[in-house]
Amino acid sequence: MEKIINSYETLFIVNAENGDEAVKATVSKFTGLIAENGTLEEVNEWGKRRLAYPIDDISEGYYVVATFKSEPEFPAELERVFNIDESIMRSVVIKLDEKKLAKAAAAKEAKAAAEAAAAAAAAAEAEAPATDAE
Repeated sequence: MEKIINSYETLFIVNAENGDEAVKATVSKFTGLIAENGTLEEVNEWGKRRLAYPIDDISEGYYVVATFKSEPEFPAELERVFNIDESIMRSVVIKLDEKKLAKAAAAKEAKAAAEAAAAAAAAAEAEAPATDAE
């Protein structure tokens, strides 16, 4: 039987009051956990940001967004571990729509191809000899 692999995205906020080393350790702990149980595609560390509202009298947190692929059972386990860890202030895991991902990737490739063609045309135009009209 074929394994089902889905695409997911998670955002988690780490308590920044514990210091930079603790934040980096927590981020590497969870990105490592994701990599062990799936394929980690992208990690965007947004850094320290002001929260929309204080959580336990804390007004800043360290934001991390990770995109990954895994089997459907793993996101529930990831959310469970997020809830256990006291350094995680908030977290969410969402399943990404494969059709929208494919459409976005195709649009990104088309844009890159158009930019490459425009750059090549500009380079060819710059190399063409200038004609003097007398």
